[in-house]
Amino acid sequence: MILIDGKKIAAELRKELKEEVSNLKIKYKKVPGLSVILIGDLAPSQIYVKNKEKSAIEVGLKSNIIKYPDTVKEKVILDKIDELNKDETVSGILVQLPLPNHIDKQKVIEMIDPLKDVDGFHPINVGNLSSGYQSMIPCTPLGCYLLIKNIESDLNGKKAVIIGRSNLNGKPMAQLLLKENCTVTITHSKTKDLKAECLAADIVVAAVGIPELVKRDWIKKDAIVIDVGINKTDKGIVGDVAFDEVSKNAKAITPVPGGVGPMTIACLLKNTIECFKRSQVL
Repeated sequence: MILIDGKKIAAELRKELKEEVSNLKIKYKKVPGLSVILIGDLAPSQIYVKNKEKSAIEVGLKSNIIKYPDTVKEKVILDKIDELNKDETVSGILVQLPLPNHIDKQKVIEMIDPLKDVDGFHPINVGNLSSGYQSMIPCTPLGCYLLIKNIESDLNGKKAVIIGRSNLNGKPMAQLLLKENCTVTITHSKTKDLKAECLAADIVVAAVGIPELVKRDWIKKDAIVIDVGINKTDKGIVGDVAFDEVSKNAKAITPVPGGVGPMTIACLLKNTIECFKRSQVL
């Protein structure tokens, strides 16, 4: 069994990105800039944003965190995004989710310039991804995809099962694997006989938010298992996969923590650099 070390692979990716930023600085006399809008004081969001800022600075990006209280009016946020859209020093814009209830997530996402949408959530990027055109790819599925490719470079004809149909991970993950000529099944909480679906899969991506849902007898020998879940339980943080038992069957598996999480942040930096490069071509 191969333990897919997301920390190590993310560190290697950051090293490559740092070198790329250094070359871009020489070529264009400027570096990509990432602006993150953080609303409220939710602890997980604060931690995510702090990690994003640290990683951005590490690879040489300009990082700007813009904080608002959770009482901020929606118009203030939309006006700030509009300002960032017009700012040539800003390559990528990210609004940290979740948002307070009085702020319309769809309006906020649609306000971001698709060319600066490092999260890949804008409908134009979603449409381009599903059509097979050039697009920004959401960071978590992109991270999962790179981890899978690290284990298996040729995915032609592989059967992939994705547990979870969210816009954040399940749907874009399916598009990425379809592009690799996988046969993809998206499953969810209403799927009949989820175990049988998983047993037929060469690749299982679990992103459903149910602690240790996927058991050893759900996974066939030599399957690649990617665990996107982060669940707080009495025994600590666990994924959507029962790691100790599934690792006895799987060909390769990601741990939680230390698997997909570090790759998500590394892919955010990758997307910021991609946005910068595209803006220089236009």
